[in-house]
Parts: sequence; C-alpha cells; structure tokens
Amino acid sequence: MSRIGKLAVEIPAGVEVQIKESTLTVKGPKGILSRVVPGNIKVRKEEDKIYIERESDAKEHRSLHGLIRSLMANMVKGVTIGFEKQLEIVGVGYRAAKKGNDLELQAGYSNPVLMKVPEGIEVETPTPTRVVLRGINNEILGDFAAKVRSVRPAEPYKGKGIRYVGEYVRRKAGKTAK
Repeated sequence: MSRIGKLAVEIPAGVEVQIKESTLTVKGPKGILSRVVPGNIKVRKEEDKIYIERESDAKEHRSLHGLIRSLMANMVKGVTIGFEKQLEIVGVGYRAAKKGNDLELQAGYSNPVLMKVPEGIEVETPTPTRVVLRGINNEILGDFAAKVRSVRPAEPYKGKGIRYVGEYVRRKAGKTAK
C-alpha cells in the first residue's frame, strides 16, 4: 500500500511520543494526551517528527489527513505550552467567581448559574468581570469556554453578556422616538 500524502509535526525537546496500534500518546512537561487515529490514516515517528500519511486522494482521506495533523500539533502544543481562553463579562451586576471546583456566574438571572469545571481545566477569576480558562486539551477547553459563553451571549443592543476577550459584538441601533 503506497502512501499518497505526507504531513509532519515537529516534536520539541522534552516531549515523548508513543504509537501503539492506532493510539498516539504524547507526554510532556504539562501532562499526557492520547488520541485514537482512524484506520485509513497512518502515523509514524521518525527522530524528532511525527509523520501523518493517507492512503488515497479520496475526499474523506484528504479531510481526515489535515484534521489529524492539526490535532497532533495541538496535542504537542498542549503538553508543552498549554492553551488559554479569556472571557469578559459586561453588564451591571454581572460577575463570576470560583467556588471550589465550580464556576459561579451571575448573569442577570434570578439565581446564580453554577457550572462544574471539567477535569484538566483550571479556572481563574482575576477580576469579577474576567474569567481565564487554562488547560492542555484544546477541545475540552474550547467546549467549556463555549458553554460558559452560552449562559448569556453578548446581545447586539447594549452589548451586555459574556464574550471572548477581543470579540467584536456588532451593535444594532435601537428604536428611536418620533
């Protein structure tokens, strides 16, 4: 079986990579991540690189090829540097606080919203209107950040709500008196 395409991911110093059957495990200073690779994509390690190869030019193989390469690069980055997402809360009385292993959000509802923080994610609230999320798994981190944001997404009239730091909220004109 000949390999058509080949992509590579650099392995920095201090990172160990193990490939067993269809499971890739990456171990670094921040932790360990592992992922199962689909059968039609082959992963092999040579010296300081991980090579991702596909079987054919079929549309499914091409799309999985790039996806697996990105996921592998994120695994390597996660165990060396880690990932961070920052959220800001805009609105009078809107705030966040860390309560044990939960994140408590007061976002204009009659009761505070308690969110269980997934394992592997660190939550920090440097100010009541800012939430900093850190972790080594980009998927879990992004999913949790999206769930926090969905409690009260930023609305277009006054801009109140929870948004990512630097996110642009397109504002609409309200009603005008005649």
